[in-house]
Amino acid sequence: MTTQPTGPASGTAPAPEAVAAVLETGVAGDGLDLEAAQSVLGVDDSRFRHDYLEVRGLRVEFDGFVAVQGVDLTVTAGDLRFLIGPNGAGKTTIVDAITGLAKASGSVQFGGADLLGRKTHRIARAGVGRTFQTASVFEELSVLQNLDIAAGAGRGPLTLLRRRTSTPEAVEQALETVGLAHLRDVQAGILAHGQKQWLEIGMLLVQDARLLLLDEPVAGMSQAEREQTGELLQRIGAQRTVVVVEHDMEFLRAFASSVTVLHLGQVLAEGTYAEVQADPRVQEVYLGSAGATRGARRRTPGRATGGDAASDPAASGTGERATSPATTTNDDEEA
Repeated sequence: MTTQPTGPASGTAPAPEAVAAVLETGVAGDGLDLEAAQSVLGVDDSRFRHDYLEVRGLRVEFDGFVAVQGVDLTVTAGDLRFLIGPNGAGKTTIVDAITGLAKASGSVQFGGADLLGRKTHRIARAGVGRTFQTASVFEELSVLQNLDIAAGAGRGPLTLLRRRTSTPEAVEQALETVGLAHLRDVQAGILAHGQKQWLEIGMLLVQDARLLLLDEPVAGMSQAEREQTGELLQRIGAQRTVVVVEHDMEFLRAFASSVTVLHLGQVLAEGTYAEVQADPRVQEVYLGSAGATRGARRRTPGRATGGDAASDPAASGTGERATSPATTTNDDEEA
């Protein structure tokens, strides 16, 4: 079933009184529709069977500062992988390297295709999608228009210019899945932070992304919203390859299949939540007693390469807040 769309499909805009009515009652909805998610995701897993992310020897350097060094990572469909670590450990930088936003060396493959060195749009066309800590949506456009544009990512230029008379079924299903159907004609810019994160996930679904890289997807959400989001990610991750950068340890403990702990741009530990929680090295890093400086700057004569971080037990080498993996955090600072 389809309805008359706005924006790219029909060229109409929501009436001011309709937007005002929504604003009067607030933008809170009924949450995610996990049953609708099944319609979007489908039941045919065969096309994802050979998809997996393989990172080998990944290195990212900024003006002599080594942010990521020698990272190996393998993530398969069905493994909802979480990346954790103190702020500045290199989590977001790894995602940037995979998606072409940071120049890197080493090897990154997904579904058998090499990603390093490709332009960002070509990586996206290879089935790789990501979200950001700050939701990257078209704030001046409606929720429906955002999804409609995302759904058109694979269409040719002439098709994009052609006026459509109905909304694609995948867009309608995504609206229901991310709980934003009642806000379809509302500008994305007025959504709550958590709803913008849901909208971004919906945009990845209509793009049919096979590898989803999500940067702190539950930041700013209520407990109920976090639980719904976790259940949605588990459903997505059962078919597709999903990597989540996260600081919320309670969310991680509830939904992670496996965890990779990063420190100083390297993999410190990997395993289930219980396994990494019990690892003495992880405990040392999160308690701030590692006393190391993030990254490795190449030494030059007469140049200092770092201070004594061990004197500050609350820091992980850069003045960053350290948190124990046994506690719940919701840290929105840059990873």
